Order: sequence, then structure tokens, then C-alpha cells
Amino acid sequence: MTGYGKATVEFEGKKITAEIRSLNSKALDLNTRIAALYREKEMEVRNLIAKTVERGKVDFSLWTEKVDAVADSPINVPLLQIYYQQINQICTEQQLPYPADIWYTLLRLPDVLNRTETQAELTEAEWAAASQAIGQALEQFVAFRTQEGAALQKKFEEKLDNITALLASIAPYEQSRTEKIRQRIVEALQAIPEVEYDKNRLEQEMIYYIEKLDINEEKQRLGNHLNYFRETMENGHGQGKKLGFIAQEMGREINTTGSKSNQAEMQNIVVKMKDELEQIKEQVLNVL
Repeated sequence: MTGYGKATVEFEGKKITAEIRSLNSKALDLNTRIAALYREKEMEVRNLIAKTVERGKVDFSLWTEKVDAVADSPINVPLLQIYYQQINQICTEQQLPYPADIWYTLLRLPDVLNRTETQAELTEAEWAAASQAIGQALEQFVAFRTQEGAALQKKFEEKLDNITALLASIAPYEQSRTEKIRQRIVEALQAIPEVEYDKNRLEQEMIYYIEKLDINEEKQRLGNHLNYFRETMENGHGQGKKLGFIAQEMGREINTTGSKSNQAEMQNIVVKMKDELEQIKEQVLNVL
């Protein structure tokens, strides 16, 4: 849900600039900084942003700048003289070094440059210009998010393909695993001297034990979740929370597969699947 947009519109000697940026968040957390002249329109601006952005930690700014800054920034001579006298007096009394660039220092002091506002009321024409700047900034913001979304989808596809390939690589180890379990149990019984056991009962118990370690259901459900994740991505925007839920379900199946895999090779594959899924979970927070 990261995004950025900025636009500037000129209106009667001033530049009106709108800027919007966002970071990840589960809900809409909107912070606005709006010039005093446009403050009466803040609720209208908030509603417009909420409809467009939906989710994210959003910072929105709307401000103006005079095109001819010099003409609108006359020097306040009386105040400048007072500052100048005070600086001389303080340097003399406190035996402080005199500022190297006294004019630079004076011009940066408060209210030396009088920035006058030529318009006290917001007109419909000016608000139309400001709305244009806001609209253009939001368009850039949406375009930025769309581009980011395409890159995210490509990354998700890559991770889903990796998990699918890892899931398929488990199959060769399943048959050998059951044989090894059977062989290990029989060898353990044969190692105990003078022990008689019912081979039919042993066979039944081994079948029950091996069935408990069967992961076919987990593999099937994980495959379904992978397909559902892909389908949900294709359904357009507003699916971020749903993708997060699907990723959680994928994690359950991978964890269950790991708990049933009592073979080193299978457990290594499960660890790799967890790594791929973790990268999906991190990035799914960026989806609306």
C-alpha cells in the first residue's frame, strides 16, 4: 500500500500544490496538513481521499506558494532596525563575536519579511484550481500503486510457483519413508531376544501408524490454497485481507506437513516452503 502522488496548479499568481503519500497499514490512517485558506474544505478532501485510498497510513498536504515571492515579501524595516540594535547591544555587553554575515542573520529572524496574503476568502474559482491539483495528485498516487501492484503480483506468482515445485518434490520421499518406518519397527522387534508377536496384529498397527503420518490431505489442501490465492489475485483490487487469510491457511497445511514428516529430506523441503510463504506474508500487507 505504499504510494506517492504530487501535482501543482497555478492560479492568479500562486502555486497550489497537493501531495499524498502512504505506507502500510491494516486500516486507513489519514493525516492532513491543509493551508488555512482551504481548511473549510477539509472534510470534503478527507472523504475524497478515503474513497480513493481505502487503506494505508496516509499523509496528505495542500499548500500554496506565491509565484512572485519578492513582490509579496517586503522587508519590515522598523523591526529589522530593532533586531540590528539588539544584536549590537548583546555582542557588546556579553563580549560575543559579531555575526560574520549580519544581513543573512537579520533576514532569517521572525517577521522581518512580511508575507502578506492578498486573498482572505476562498472563491469557487480558486477551490476549483485546488481540486484540480488534488485530483491530479490522486491520479498519480493510484498510478504509482498500480505499478507497485503489478510488481507485487509478479513476485507472488514466483513464490507460489516455488511452493508448488517444492510440494511436488516431496512425493519421491513418501514411499521410501513408509518402507523405512516398517523396516525400523521390524528390526527393533527382531533385536529383542525371545519375543513372540502376532505378525497380523503388527501389520495392522503399522498400517494405522503409517496412516497417521499420511500427508496426502495436507498436500491436496495446500494445492487448493495455492490455486485460490492465484484466483483471488486476478479478481482485482480490494483483496488484500483475503489474500492474508489464504496465506495463513497455507501456513497451517505446511506446518502440519512438517509435523508429520519424520524424514530429514522432507523436513528440509518444508523449511524451504515456509521461507517462501513468509516472503508472501510480508508482501501481502502491501495489497489493498
